[in-house]
Amino acid sequence: MQMKVAVDQNTCASSGNCVMNAPELFDQRDEDGVVVLLNANPSAEQAEGARRAAAACPALAIQIEE
Repeated sequence: MQMKVAVDQNTCASSGNCVMNAPELFDQRDEDGVVVLLNANPSAEQAEGARRAAAACPALAIQIEE
């Protein structure tokens, strides 16, 4: 089954933990640092990074469906 990632930009605390853990999946807006989801359906190789990013998010702004 394919993993699905979603982000809540209204909850995001702009900590950058997601980008540090999975730069291929997440970025931050230049103007305010809010999370930008680059890939909602990460590959199997990227799944662990997505899980780490969600676990590291202080605002719990990343949801993962597996």
